[in-house]
Amino acid sequence: MAQDPRREWLENAIARWEKPILHLCFAYLGDAALAEDAVQETFFKAWKHYDRFRGEADEKTWLTRIAVNQCKDQLKSSWFRNTDRSVSPDSLPEGAVPFEERDDTVTRAVMSLPPRLKEVTLLRWYQGMNLEEIAKVLRAPRSTVNYRLKKAKTMLKGELEEWYDEE
Repeated sequence: MAQDPRREWLENAIARWEKPILHLCFAYLGDAALAEDAVQETFFKAWKHYDRFRGEADEKTWLTRIAVNQCKDQLKSSWFRNTDRSVSPDSLPEGAVPFEERDDTVTRAVMSLPPRLKEVTLLRWYQGMNLEEIAKVLRAPRSTVNYRLKKAKTMLKGELEEWYDEE
């Protein structure tokens, strides 16, 4: 008995793209559980709308667009806006492995960018997408993507100047 082509496609897509999309969603949302939910919803929507995929963009770009939109929807949800998700380090249980503090200055700087600048930064340098791919994911002109990347670089350079000088 032949396997359903959508199911076969979904299994292959998950095998190829689950980790990069999970990393993107985590960077976007800052919460592992929410990122996992976003990834599941991304693949569910892709499977549900598989017949709409016209191949105008490659599979990675299409799935990334779905994931970014899913993350944006989660960020707009009333639950996300009205829930205090911060946790005091003092309230966490003692870990089984000793905690080593890492320098997360760059990550914090990227995450503090305005949303439109953060998303192009994550797609460009975290996902390794080029301008054309980012423009397709965001459905924005290439010139807009280029402008946002330049603005993000300028903001990050100003914010990280002291950190860089200390290295």
